[in-house]
Amino acid sequence: MTAEIAFPACVENREATGRVVLVCEHASNAMPAPWGDLGLTADQRQAHIAWDPGALGLARGLALRLGAVLVHAPVSRLIYDCNRAPDSPGAMPERSENHDIPGNHGLEQSARAARTRAVYLPFHATLSAEIARRLALGLRPVLVTVHSFTPVYHGQPRAVEFGVIHDADAGLARAIAAGGAAAGLVTRLNEPYSAADGVTHTLRLQALPYGLPNAMLELRNDLIADAPAQEAMADRLAPVIAQAVGGLDTVARAG
Repeated sequence: MTAEIAFPACVENREATGRVVLVCEHASNAMPAPWGDLGLTADQRQAHIAWDPGALGLARGLALRLGAVLVHAPVSRLIYDCNRAPDSPGAMPERSENHDIPGNHGLEQSARAARTRAVYLPFHATLSAEIARRLALGLRPVLVTVHSFTPVYHGQPRAVEFGVIHDADAGLARAIAAGGAAAGLVTRLNEPYSAADGVTHTLRLQALPYGLPNAMLELRNDLIADAPAQEAMADRLAPVIAQAVGGLDTVARAG
């Protein structure tokens, strides 16, 4: 029997001792065999539908500044979106924004299951193991996912620069949003997406069962379009995140 192919999550800075665990589910636009290009053009494979441009560079900059471990996905979210449950249509979408994804049309259940085994299960197993390891070491994690979004969506410009999304636990998200606004970014809570849009799967799966503080960060991608911009944004946001995490610790001690 031929072994099934698998694409495990990428882990960087594993020996970091900071509490923050950074996650970048849409880090890559790679479309390896056996799936190929899904019938998309080169321009489409570089576009936001395939990944979150700038998010990985920003996440790496934050990991360095926060002493954080970083877990990121190795393939395009059009192969499998690791921030979606296996029964979600968005896990392997037939359409993204205004683009058809030919290679995802009419997928049989066996094909969906194979992609789930190849991408989703290894990704979340790795992240879960990292969280459990840190809990055992007494480094109670704070889970922060890093994303980017387009300046224009379906023809509508987006004024927000920095969105902070939460699920059931709003504490960390509110603190980060306050810090982002103080740092001069046009910041909104639960924009341009919210939990109602199904974008907090990783938070629900990995943070909420342990009661871990958590938040999802969304940066407008024109603000992190190249390496210098990503480094500058990491300089801007790392103190915001550190202060928000420190505030949680202060509250816990006071309680």
